[in-house]
Amino acid sequence: MNGRSVGRVVISDVTPAVSCGRWPSRAVIGETITVGATVFREGHDLIGVNATLSGPDGLGTPFTRMRPVGIGTDRYETDLTVTTEGLWGFRIEAWADPVATWVHGIELKVGAGQSADELAVDFEDGARLLLRALPGVPERERAAIARAAAALRDDNVDDPHQRITPACAPELTELLARYPLRELVTRSPLHRVWVDRQRALYGSWYEFFPRSEGASLDPPRSGTFLTAAERLPAVADMGFDVVYLPPVHPIGEVNRKGPNNTLTPGPEDPGSPWAIGSEHGGHDAVHPDLGTLEDFDLFVARARSLGMEVALDLALQCAPDHPWAKRHPEWFTVRSDGSIAYAENPPKKYQDIYPLNFDSDPEGIYQEILRVVRHWTAHGVRIFRVDNPHTKPVEFWEWLIREVKATDPDVLFLAEAFTRPAMMHTLAKVGFTQSYTYFTWRNVKWELEEYARELVEAAYYMRPNFFVNTPDILPEYLQHGGPAAFRIRAALAATMSPTWGVYAGYELYERVPVRPGSEEYLDSEKYQYRPRDWAAAERNGASLAPYLRRLNAIRRAHPALHWLRNLHLHHSDGDEIIAFSKRSGTGPDADVVIVVVNLDPHAARETTVRLDMPALGLEWWETFDVRDEITGATYTWGRENYVRLDPFVEPAHVFTLARRS
Repeated sequence: MNGRSVGRVVISDVTPAVSCGRWPSRAVIGETITVGATVFREGHDLIGVNATLSGPDGLGTPFTRMRPVGIGTDRYETDLTVTTEGLWGFRIEAWADPVATWVHGIELKVGAGQSADELAVDFEDGARLLLRALPGVPERERAAIARAAAALRDDNVDDPHQRITPACAPELTELLARYPLRELVTRSPLHRVWVDRQRALYGSWYEFFPRSEGASLDPPRSGTFLTAAERLPAVADMGFDVVYLPPVHPIGEVNRKGPNNTLTPGPEDPGSPWAIGSEHGGHDAVHPDLGTLEDFDLFVARARSLGMEVALDLALQCAPDHPWAKRHPEWFTVRSDGSIAYAENPPKKYQDIYPLNFDSDPEGIYQEILRVVRHWTAHGVRIFRVDNPHTKPVEFWEWLIREVKATDPDVLFLAEAFTRPAMMHTLAKVGFTQSYTYFTWRNVKWELEEYARELVEAAYYMRPNFFVNTPDILPEYLQHGGPAAFRIRAALAATMSPTWGVYAGYELYERVPVRPGSEEYLDSEKYQYRPRDWAAAERNGASLAPYLRRLNAIRRAHPALHWLRNLHLHHSDGDEIIAFSKRSGTGPDADVVIVVVNLDPHAARETTVRLDMPALGLEWWETFDVRDEITGATYTWGRENYVRLDPFVEPAHVFTLARRS
């Protein structure tokens, strides 16, 4: 473009584009991406617009015609499907379309009653344009173009309509849309799309501490990888896809924390798994109480045999007795008194943890962490849940994730970043596969709807993971809402977000805080063993496990719930009931799920749900049958529907739709 920022045909506002194309947008294998751009040129001549898509191997679809969106918007879109993992790219191409411009003009002139003699030059101009287009059309389809050019030059025909009919026929217009004559071709910069495996977008996570499975309190004794593996069939039976383990490394002895984060641990207290490192090793070792690396490998293999994979915590911090603290004191912040600064989040103090200082020997720190990640990928870990990534440099994460994915593109990274929106979104932009979200604190209808819109808007680069609780977060809603609150939050998380998760104990309705007003658990598993009798709870009907099992079964059976961009909010008259839908596919075979949830765990609520019928693929006047996938009940619905939900019976409808004949 000879140094000009605007081409001969203007192409602007290309989507999807992350920060004007600085970073790739995101998709997963099999996903259809809607590519759009604003395209126009001066004057009244018509233009054509297409998108070209290239895969990681350099191959792809060379030419996909884009369709205009609306009238007078100059906006064009098309759908492109990515089929393999890796870095893809697309460009927008725009051009002057002289044939379409001529057709449009000649039809107006003939329609205005101009004679064949008046249009003689126009006929010849059209014939020459068609003949210029001829070489770009496959030989087997050229005959129609040649006949149209000949008809334009047939001076024996006086009727202008008859002269132009072959050139303006829909069949010829469609042919030249596929093989256009292009002038003044202008191309956008290459826009990149990183394509992950489908687990990057869709999955159900279950977090538990291996040391609590098979543990004893009297006498105190840790569970092991082998005893923890005995829990895996039950987790798989509930329909979870990912087993997430907090740090499994040796735990520091210096400044070890006792129960409920006290500074006075007993000799048998195990300490916090996030205080990583001791004389037994650091981030590339396993705690001797849990077993050996070979035992860890067996745990990973057992999970894989059950259709699950293991996600491992990547917590870049050290206990005071971590080998790094001894070998590389320059990797930490030294205070004026000569001591190494421990972690603080006032008023919280973490005397058992030294944060890394990434500005001290960044090359050494970067390479060591890359080594650690590669160590665990060699042991079958393909997902990392990253602890507090917002407290480390963003440029480090961009480097690390790029280095890992250059050799292992299937490795996924989940950002545990409960922080300011700008940081959360930037971490997603630079490479994090998924992100924790503010869902945990969005409880009322307007908050949930507003947040859903925000996440859908950012779906081309940020993928949410809706954890209903964590070892650090016992939301107030769960503390005071009783069992109904647990069902409500699970139903919302499992249907609003393609990826959701629970921390062990959720199915037992654990909800006692360490003190009023706190979001921390009493007797937190972060600081002590917490063996649970899962089987007895389920036998006695005191477990939410059957409900979680049903939710995950619904998710697996319905592809509409595997996506985020298709989330659509519907209107309900009451503030206590939220309604939304997801649709996958088109026509009578589309998968449509409608979710209606009572957000009040304390009382039955009723409302009228008013559906946006086109969003469901239906006409406004249609009625249809729905089946509640939780209760099995069926109803006939239409545009407006009365709903009553009792949280003590069932707080949510998860409907699937069947079009009525």
